Formats: sequence, C-alpha cells, structure tokens
Amino acid sequence: MPTDEKPGNPEAEGAARGGRTSEAGTALEKSMRILEAVAAPGGPHRLTDVMAAAAVPKSSTFRILASLIEQGFVRPEGESRYGVGPRLRGLSALVSGGEPASIEQILRELQQSTGQAVHLALHSGETITYIRKLESDQPFRTASRVGMRMPLHTTAIGKSILAHLPGAEVRELVSAAGLPRRTPNTLTTMRALEAELAAVRARGFALDDEENESTIRCIGAVILGPAGRPIGGVSVTTVTFLVSREEIEAYAPALRAATAALTPLL
Repeated sequence: MPTDEKPGNPEAEGAARGGRTSEAGTALEKSMRILEAVAAPGGPHRLTDVMAAAAVPKSSTFRILASLIEQGFVRPEGESRYGVGPRLRGLSALVSGGEPASIEQILRELQQSTGQAVHLALHSGETITYIRKLESDQPFRTASRVGMRMPLHTTAIGKSILAHLPGAEVRELVSAAGLPRRTPNTLTTMRALEAELAAVRARGFALDDEENESTIRCIGAVILGPAGRPIGGVSVTTVTFLVSREEIEAYAPALRAATAALTPLL
C-alpha cells in the first residue's frame, strides 16, 4: 500500500513507539541531552537554559537533574544553576587520556595516611549522598555504600555542610527533615545542633561521635563550591573501640588538605 512515510521519518518512528517522537526521545536520550547542556561552555547554567538547550520539558528536566545530582554527574550551583559533577569530570579524564584518578588519588592518599575508611559525599537537598568509599585497612566494615543517602545532622560530612550554610537555610532544612534520633548520641534539638555547628566552624572540622551509628566515629570537612556554598565533604570513619576521639582529631590536617585539593576538581 502506498504511503507518504519514508524510512527514518522521525514522526513515523515515534508513532510506531506509541506516539513518542524522536524530538521527545527516550529517558536515556533526554538524560544525555541534559548532560550535554550542563557541560556546555559558560557554566554553571540556569535551569531554563538547560531546558531550552536539551529540548526537554521542565518537569522531566528537574527530575533527571535530581537523579544526576544524586549520582554525582551534575552538581547544583546556587539558585537554579547546575554545573559539571565529579563523576562526569572523571569520565572526561578517562576518555581524554588524562589523569582519571585525580580524585581517587587524593582520597587514596588520605586513606593510606590514616589507615581508615574514607568517604566522599555530595550535598543533595536534606541529605548527603556518598559517591566514593575507600575501605579501612582494618578487618571491620561499615554499612555505608556508594549511592546511600544519609541525614545531615547525624553525619560528620552533613554537619560540616550545615555549618557553612546560612542560619535561616539550616532552620528550613531542619523544619523539613526534622532531627530524628538514630542513636542515643544524636543531636535532636535545634539549640544543640546550632551549638555544635558553631563549634564546627571554630575548629574547622565536624565530628560524628556515635551519632549516626553505634561504635562508629567520624571526622569530616566541607568542600566549598565556586560561590562559597558547600557542595559536599570528605570524612574519615573509624570504630570507637580502636580509635579514640583524640586520635581521630589528629587526622584533621590531612583531612583538610584533602578537601582543599578536591575543591578545584568538584
């Protein structure tokens, strides 16, 4: 039967897929176009510019960006702006033949100098998301894993992030997420949290002293973005029956050196 449709016609192919056209594309195609838009020169880019460049509706763009941020491919940059995340930079280095392990090397050096587990996490709304984990030299393992989302108020990285946010924003985050108790040591009042955040700012690092998980003690420091806003952090994680609070605080200089080295890479 004669037809006006030609092989490779986008509208015809879209109809065959149940009405979806190539202009809309699959979820994967949309994600790739959004990544290309975020990675374009002149970033960080506004949400409206990413939408226009990727030709993806606002609701889909926002949903895909949220997922890409969680996975570390995109990072939020202030009010409705988005830039390239560490995992996308790492892929770029692999493809270009550059140093693919620049982030990994920094984390590995920190792990080797302390002998303890090391985490790299990004700030994601009311939580942090782990995007790297290097295990301890010890035979003990923590339950954390890459991709896991954790509260801000119970973790060393989370508290280091909160300490560098405006007070009003901290209160908004707490109002939305609450201060749920995870262990007997968890800070569950705004007064206690604010006092802790003041101490974090004064000493330059945060501690999780069995506040998120029993027998686990962590020290964390913030990573700041170009605008001075916290985008994530690094922590060294220990077990309380092997490393005292005084001993873990001695890791602070190496930890701060690692976050300083990571800042231009994230």
